[in-house]
Amino acid sequence: MLLLLTTQVKAQKVGVVLSGGGAKGLSHIGTLKALEENNIPIDYVTGTSMGGIVGAMYAAGYSPAQIEKIALSSDFQNWVSGKYESDYSFYFQKSNLNASILTAKLAIDTSLRLSFRPNLVNDIPLNFALLELFSQASAISKDNFDNLFVPYRCMVSDVLSQKSITMKNGSLAEAVRGTMTVPLVYRPIKLDDKYVFDGGLYNNFPADVMKTEFKPDFVIGANVSSKTFNEYPKNDDRLMNRLLVYMFLSKSDSTLVGENGVYIQPDLSDYSVTNFAPVAELIKRGYDATMADMENIKSRVSRRVSPEELQIKRQAFNQRKPDLKFSNVKVSGVNNPQKKYVERLFKSDQLTFNLDDIRRGFYKLVADETFESVYPKIAYEPLSDSYTFEIVAQPKKSLKIDFGGNISSRPISNVYLGLQYSYLNRKAYTFGANVYSGRFYESAQLNGRIDYPSGVPLFLAAEITYNHWNYYNTSQIFIENPKPTYIEQGDRKIDLKLGMPLNRNARLIANVAFINNNDNYSPTNTFSVGDVLDRTVFNGLRIGVNFEKNSLNRKQYANRGRNFLVSINYNTGRENFTPGNILINNGSLPNPDPVQRSFREWGHVKVSSEQYFFHTKNYTLGYLLEGVASNQPLFLNYYATMLASPAFYPLQDSKSLFLENFRASSYLAGGLKNVFALKRNFDFRLEAYTFIPYKEFEQNGPQAVRLTKSFSKFRYAGTAGLVYHTPVGPISFSYNLYNDPIKRHGVLLHLGYLIYNKRSIE
Repeated sequence: MLLLLTTQVKAQKVGVVLSGGGAKGLSHIGTLKALEENNIPIDYVTGTSMGGIVGAMYAAGYSPAQIEKIALSSDFQNWVSGKYESDYSFYFQKSNLNASILTAKLAIDTSLRLSFRPNLVNDIPLNFALLELFSQASAISKDNFDNLFVPYRCMVSDVLSQKSITMKNGSLAEAVRGTMTVPLVYRPIKLDDKYVFDGGLYNNFPADVMKTEFKPDFVIGANVSSKTFNEYPKNDDRLMNRLLVYMFLSKSDSTLVGENGVYIQPDLSDYSVTNFAPVAELIKRGYDATMADMENIKSRVSRRVSPEELQIKRQAFNQRKPDLKFSNVKVSGVNNPQKKYVERLFKSDQLTFNLDDIRRGFYKLVADETFESVYPKIAYEPLSDSYTFEIVAQPKKSLKIDFGGNISSRPISNVYLGLQYSYLNRKAYTFGANVYSGRFYESAQLNGRIDYPSGVPLFLAAEITYNHWNYYNTSQIFIENPKPTYIEQGDRKIDLKLGMPLNRNARLIANVAFINNNDNYSPTNTFSVGDVLDRTVFNGLRIGVNFEKNSLNRKQYANRGRNFLVSINYNTGRENFTPGNILINNGSLPNPDPVQRSFREWGHVKVSSEQYFFHTKNYTLGYLLEGVASNQPLFLNYYATMLASPAFYPLQDSKSLFLENFRASSYLAGGLKNVFALKRNFDFRLEAYTFIPYKEFEQNGPQAVRLTKSFSKFRYAGTAGLVYHTPVGPISFSYNLYNDPIKRHGVLLHLGYLIYNKRSIE
């Protein structure tokens, strides 16, 4: 009898069931941690969604402490939020920053289908992370989940047949990716020719699968996804926060663990399924709930596994994992020329690739706008003891349409429309056009680009740009402007570029541009009926080299990252000045020359750095520093010199104002940016800047211009305002202050982006 009882005790098997529940599923880490600390054996694991992820990590040989460390890392937060940093992302950005808000993609076929991307979270960093976490365990198990550190099952859902599918073999990384594919959040993946979603749709607590697949002696079930609440949501916000739970997760049945089991349900009523930030608190809740039932578990589970025994078993399993060495890269989903394009991004002089090589090539690829989607796979080849990295790529929709602009309390509102057509063969071809239309600003641009995926990727690009700025039309709405600005500028540019990427979000561009600037202005800043404005036309050539690094997290009103620019240019051309009749009419200039011409040439160096370097929970501190050195000569008159000179644009609306005190051929400027996070996506910004010209321009008589003493003056600007970041761009309300006698004070309310095409002299 004693021998029989001893045999039964030794044979006692324990299965652990982990439910889905979004971020709340992180508490399962605490459950595993408590069980191992108390020497409770874990012989089988089944899980769904987040429970499937935590369970898969345990089955892949990770200890609870290792799983906890991963969950607490910043990398994990990037995976679940869809954020990632790529060394090549800024380089592969096809176009300059623009005012686009919404994007539609049109497939060029007989049906001309128009589609919007429905997914809320970018799955690029998550897909690659799952491969890193699970590919080695999948390799030694030969894609049989019974051969993992502990046998494992997870659930996925086939929404077309409305069936729950139990994953027991195949790629562990893909099974995990399938079990966590929440509808409308992550794009579905294809497993066994079926598109699958989150397993919680039809089986969120797979205790039944545990019993049918493994038949354990005892079941420990941890559920974090209760859909019933003691208190009905009192407002729409709370209802919407729980909407995914109500819609997509099946109800978990606590009775499924049966008599030979323990049901654990941590108190997570204060936590959200979508908030992954309180990782440590969620793990502790799971740990505490499990410890509360530990005496009951110990009394019913007689078998124990010592830490030494567990460590030996886990170490033996992990030592069998083959190194992540890659001997081949395969591409599917594209035609042969497109395959060649992708393969060149992974080109190496070595016979094999390591994980860093694969990661670098993968992020080059996903940063390339040529592709609509890029899904990675890893397969182990036992004969060569190496892996094959497979890319399932889908070329992007042929035509992209962007809509945007801004609505403002000042008459600087405009609409933006952008078109982009892409074609991929052995090289990537991109052709685009955009139009801005508004009372203050109008612009049109045509552009084309060819990307060469060589060992050192290169691109050739051409742009034709027309800009028109009318400063007279920038007065306040409903308020008569007592001192309007009588300046109208037009510039045209044909720009040819050769560029290459550098690491850390940087690119180097050499360009040559043919420019035509046409400036019309009043030399006295007055205008009467019958007056003709003075006119300066500059036709020239601009040759330059630009180095730019950009990792800012937003197009406008950023609070993370850095933008660093070094620009070196040589300019040459001819200035043509045609006077109007304003000075003649007021007697200031009786007999002006009809047309004056002068040859101009100068060099120009600009260094600019914007960085947000200090962060706390609710505060960010950043700076903007800018310096320009130039030997640009004085033009034929004061306004012609001002309009051709470099300008400092410290505030969000600076480009919509002609600020005489913030222009100089050489200057130093800078300031601080204080960003206070009031709520999620809602900031208060307080910024202050100083502008110090090397020599300021000074009007001398009716038309002449002269320079003041070196560093004899300085100017200041500042803004205080609220910014709310919406899916359709920022909403900002601000008070702006300039050290300018005419445009000193201003209040601005705007929705959208105050972004324009670059000027010919920028």
